[in-house]
Amino acid sequence: MEVPGVLLVMGVSGSGKSTVGALLASELGWMFYDADDYHPEENRMKMSRGIPLNDQDRIPWLCNLHDILLRDVASGHCVVLACSALKKMYRDILIRGKESGKEEKPPEVKLFVVHLSGPFEVISQRLLKREGHFMPPELLLSQFNTLESPSAPEIFIQVSVDKEPSEIIATVMDSLKVQ
Repeated sequence: MEVPGVLLVMGVSGSGKSTVGALLASELGWMFYDADDYHPEENRMKMSRGIPLNDQDRIPWLCNLHDILLRDVASGHCVVLACSALKKMYRDILIRGKESGKEEKPPEVKLFVVHLSGPFEVISQRLLKREGHFMPPELLLSQFNTLESPSAPEIFIQVSVDKEPSEIIATVMDSLKVQ
């Protein structure tokens, strides 16, 4: 398999993106970024007040992440990114950045998507146990409503959050071998 430049671990809040992403990066010896660390303060404040982010809030954040990924991949690094990336449009921005209107094709990041999915009830229970995060459990429904699961031609696997992190890592590693 041609190694992707970026392994995107995506899903709604509470699906285990940060935990799985950090474990995968460690297993692969790749760099790790948690997209939550790159939210501007305005986004954090908005979410902490229980207000869901909209496209206008997310697009500059995603463009910044694209630039970071592009820089690292161009430098020869492989990266694991934990990011909600709920809509296909958001994943497209991570790959291509924002459309600039220029004629030339922008540089792209090769993305392999790991979608951590599970039922609302299971993830909701996880969020209720989580402490110290700016994303309140009340916003989970808005994330499920926004979610566009990956589909062809995206390169992806879907993994259930019901599995233990070690099982999820093994599933992803197996999938990377066959891709």
